[in-house]
Amino acid sequence: MAGWTMDYFLLKEEFIQLKDEGVNIPKNLQERFNALKANDENIIKSEIDSIYNELILLPSDCNLEKEEPNDLNAIRSLRPDGPRNFRWKPSKEELLDKLHGAWTGRCVGCALGKPVEGIGMSRDANGKLDGRKKIKKYLQDRNSWPLRNYFPLTKSDNGIQITCHASCRENIKYMEPDDDIHYSLVGLGVLLEKGAGFKWDDVARYWLSHIPVTAICTAEAQAILNFQNISSRGNSPSRGSDWTSSYRNPFREWIGAQIRADGWAYCCAGNPELAAEFAWRDAHWTHRRNGIYGEMMFAAMIAASFCESDPMKLVHIGLSEIPRNCRLAKWTNKCLDWILQYEDFESCMDRLESELQDMHVVHTINNALVCIIALFYGKMNTTLTPAIAVMCGLDTDCNGATVGSIVGAIAGR
Repeated sequence: MAGWTMDYFLLKEEFIQLKDEGVNIPKNLQERFNALKANDENIIKSEIDSIYNELILLPSDCNLEKEEPNDLNAIRSLRPDGPRNFRWKPSKEELLDKLHGAWTGRCVGCALGKPVEGIGMSRDANGKLDGRKKIKKYLQDRNSWPLRNYFPLTKSDNGIQITCHASCRENIKYMEPDDDIHYSLVGLGVLLEKGAGFKWDDVARYWLSHIPVTAICTAEAQAILNFQNISSRGNSPSRGSDWTSSYRNPFREWIGAQIRADGWAYCCAGNPELAAEFAWRDAHWTHRRNGIYGEMMFAAMIAASFCESDPMKLVHIGLSEIPRNCRLAKWTNKCLDWILQYEDFESCMDRLESELQDMHVVHTINNALVCIIALFYGKMNTTLTPAIAVMCGLDTDCNGATVGSIVGAIAGR
């Protein structure tokens, strides 16, 4: 059973993922896959299974594996120095105000990006990213560029169609259901049920009890399928979180865990190290490596934003909870250099897109950089920052929501 998509496309993504992980793939395996046809799925399933099983047995890149571990203690052994815990002691009123601000900011940013989520991820006929340009064209044709309000629905002849009309300017009255919002509530729900000692399988069971499977995507869909396969027969000691996050899960470094950081961070306000640990417990059964680090990094940043407002300090706090030489950290540091070079977010995004043109539109790393770009060019403003995150394209609702949490916690309700 494939899960999120057909077995053929899972296998196609697995080749890409293994190459990203530095795995040396034998030429004959690639040739065997190239000989398959997607529309012959039923005929070729045995060949797909055979190729997939051989891919799973390939040795990993030992050097990259050392720089990018999945175990919490190993991750912590490779992280830079950081503040860990601000020992923040707010009044009840201050805490509630900042929590309300963070939650409002997340909902605002998510709703802002929902109508153009699909557009933001689009590519042209040559495979080049063009979502950002389409978003700009849509807004310019409606005299709404740069974005400073929800997307307008007024008609135009440019052929660009937006979705989620309940989140558009003329209609918005509430936060539409969305996975970015569901997962924030999951953090609170798990902690209410299990307390601070929750384990990864507590999170998995909470999902099964509270989230429709149809609302679970990519890496999460594969992981929950894997979890169901082991939990229905009792938890086999040979099949734990390493297996649920990895088995036929080529999406393991995509953005799915990163968007789940906020609920844990709110409950650890002022304590970025604990927020990152909660995020690791949540992430490591669905994701690997940079997929885990994305959630840890932003959990730390959001938790710290209850006490700190400087974007450079917040980014370095996030970096202080992940391995210093992982790919996410390396690209984040490059992005900080770009921000010093370019006067506006569009020029910075031109650089990002040229450097990461072939990276999947819902990968952790490129979307993390969009969030960082938005924080700096948005000057931590509660309107401008999520608007820039959305105008940057890629996963618009996810990135708008993530930066919305940060600027919302800083500003308060």
